[in-house]
Amino acid sequence: MLDRQTFQNKDLVLKISPNYDPKRFDPNKYEAFLDALCENREYQKEAIRETLRYFLGGEYKSLMDLVEENYHKNPKLQEKYSSIDDFVTHLQLPDKLSCSLEHATATGKSYVMYGIARLMLAEGAVDQVLVLCPSNTIETGLTEKFRTLSADKTLKELLPADSKIINPRIINASNTIQKGDICIENIHATYINTKSAIEDSLVGEGERTLILNDEAHHLMSPSDTALKKWKEFLLDTKYGFRFIVNLSGTCYIGDDYFTDVIHRFSLRDSIESKFVKSIRYVAEDSSGNEDEKFQKIYENHIENKKIKYRKVKPITILVTKNIAACKRVTDKLITFLAKQEKISKEKAAEKVLIVTSANEHKNNIPILRRVDDKDNPVEWIASVSMLSEGWDVKNVFQIVPHEERAFNSKLLIAQVLGRGLRIPEVYKGDQPVVTVFNHDKWSGSIKHLVDEVLEIEKRIHSYPVNKKENYNFDLYQIDYEKVIGENKEYPKEDEFELLKKGYITFSSQDAIVPEETEYETVITGFREKREYYIARNMHPVKNVANDIFNRLYIFDQDAGTNYSEIWTKKRIEQVIQQSLKEIKDKTSFISEENRLKALRAFGVIKRKSSIFPRIVPKSNEPYKISTTKVKKNSIGIGSLRRDGTIFFDDNSLILGEAEDIKLLKELDEDESLPKSAIIKVANRYNFKTHLNIILAAYEPERKFIKGLIKEENSRIIDAWFKSPDIGFYKIDYSWRKGEHPKQGSFNPDFFIKILNDILVVEIKDDKAYEGISGDENRKKLEYSRKHFNRLNELQQEHKYYFKFLSPMSYDLFFKKLKEKTYRDFKSELEARLEG
Repeated sequence: MLDRQTFQNKDLVLKISPNYDPKRFDPNKYEAFLDALCENREYQKEAIRETLRYFLGGEYKSLMDLVEENYHKNPKLQEKYSSIDDFVTHLQLPDKLSCSLEHATATGKSYVMYGIARLMLAEGAVDQVLVLCPSNTIETGLTEKFRTLSADKTLKELLPADSKIINPRIINASNTIQKGDICIENIHATYINTKSAIEDSLVGEGERTLILNDEAHHLMSPSDTALKKWKEFLLDTKYGFRFIVNLSGTCYIGDDYFTDVIHRFSLRDSIESKFVKSIRYVAEDSSGNEDEKFQKIYENHIENKKIKYRKVKPITILVTKNIAACKRVTDKLITFLAKQEKISKEKAAEKVLIVTSANEHKNNIPILRRVDDKDNPVEWIASVSMLSEGWDVKNVFQIVPHEERAFNSKLLIAQVLGRGLRIPEVYKGDQPVVTVFNHDKWSGSIKHLVDEVLEIEKRIHSYPVNKKENYNFDLYQIDYEKVIGENKEYPKEDEFELLKKGYITFSSQDAIVPEETEYETVITGFREKREYYIARNMHPVKNVANDIFNRLYIFDQDAGTNYSEIWTKKRIEQVIQQSLKEIKDKTSFISEENRLKALRAFGVIKRKSSIFPRIVPKSNEPYKISTTKVKKNSIGIGSLRRDGTIFFDDNSLILGEAEDIKLLKELDEDESLPKSAIIKVANRYNFKTHLNIILAAYEPERKFIKGLIKEENSRIIDAWFKSPDIGFYKIDYSWRKGEHPKQGSFNPDFFIKILNDILVVEIKDDKAYEGISGDENRKKLEYSRKHFNRLNELQQEHKYYFKFLSPMSYDLFFKKLKEKTYRDFKSELEARLEG
């Protein structure tokens, strides 16, 4: 069995039946209108025809009808969804005549929207149309486009003479919506506290209203509270909307493709048709830090500006995960440009425009309309990944996703790429290239997006189910908070240990270092290498010696020590010069990496004091948590080929979600899996857990579970379960890593109920007492014991016993369990952690 399922987006498109009732609807009478509206753009005509046949052909009463028809005919849909019921759970608006159209950026989806609206009105299927979009900028653009098209006399004349509404009025929601109107409005106008005519005009009129949702990925993946209300509006029963079309160039919810797409003209189609720029992305790169990356981006920008695209003013955009990150990268970019171009920060700031939804950046949105102008100084734009504003900048020739979270799903990748795809008028007929300076580990994600490949790792899930035997029980819990504790002294072991040999071990260095980046062009797969000459930050030895001396002097003043008297500026400078001599360097400059090594070498001997946070209970009133509240947990099928294991019984094959039951049966029959991957508990009465299956991540967990399901041990136990790693029962702890205080939390692995006793077990390997991990585990043990001792004092219903176990103590633990002397049992791991 394959660990991953692979689909192409085209396999998931819902096919509209070619059948239609000619007594109800004659699509042929609109062909002249479509030719005039769409000209030679056949994909636009197809999208309009498909939508009208879906709405008016008489074959479908809702999306559910279309889904059922396609599910039974399409093997790929059956492979992706285990049942029709499973498919239905992924639908957004199943009870409406709703659908989605995917038309990539710059392919003219506004023409499709207008064509559907105009013909639904002409046919008399609806009395009015409401076009919703996520921002004022998009509303303004659509309004201008629709008014231009409505003023076209040819379009009006080509509609059949018997059309019910021939010339619709284009308005916004500040006007009362009347029969024959196309109202274009920002979604925020639909909310109760906003003054608009929508509620007054459309209550009870949903059956006779067509809804067109532009940029519908915001509807499906709302990024803020306001956008979450969009779907609520569509489902509001006081309107009773029926006809709904969602349009987007990025039909993704995260990495998942929309489930109701009936027509698509994809990014790949658009690139191959040369409607948009081609895309070149980083396949391999060795940038070591942000400054090196900025230098490469800057060289690309200058090459675009002076060589490749001189006819326009090329723009580079940097995309971040959120507003705070966008502000930070903007400041860094301005500082870099000022240094690189030897200009003031004020002059550099004129070249950078920050675009976010924050109020402080609101005035920058209108400037986007003018950044393509040559007399506009903006050459760099910083923005957030999920920007709801319209974007019509054509001169973007480089895109820089600045962090992983700005680029970590197909939706975000498609959104980001869309910013740079439009072609400037002077390059129409050619196909310019936009460069994406991505981290090379995302190159596969870009390729998959353009190749329209959807890869899904198969996963099986563990969660509570209703068994005949009741294995649920309650646990008591207390929440904690962090407070600042007392000061303590933490000495270091050696005094300037690194300086005993008279020099610091520097690495070889150079002021200019050649670095190579390899780019790949989408679709063709063509690869090319580009060499950059990267300037490293070099520091004069004298400056570094002064910096170290000043740090020692300040420490002396605070701590009453005399390091700055022993280590004078001259002596420090001599050590650094000797260190350079050791690597055959005669420049009297040191690189940033070697400067940091020098600073570390002169670290202070001891900190006089340190503030150490303590963790204390928020309340002395414990509260109950039911095991029925355990959240769904999962394991990838690929993990089963390594060290993962599924434990199951007969109940697992009949209780649970259909998709998991189907997958479990397939796994049970898969002879290619290791024997340890899937273990069936022969007697279900020995599988005393309320979960459908139990998942073990590695061998120590697997061995412990095998002990729990042995009949001689199971007789003693009332119920047990394996807790998920996060989100159910958390224990906070605090520990020290070197000189630095750390706070953490963990979820114990197992809870075992024996009468009124609750055994809480954390599983580790046999070497968990060693090194830094041992220091951390020591504190986990200490804080866990304190926590459960406190619970035992505050309530009488249960008695809790916390155990740290590793495989070397399993046999003795289960012996003590059968002898009912487990309460005082101490494992070898616990003894070593305490020793």
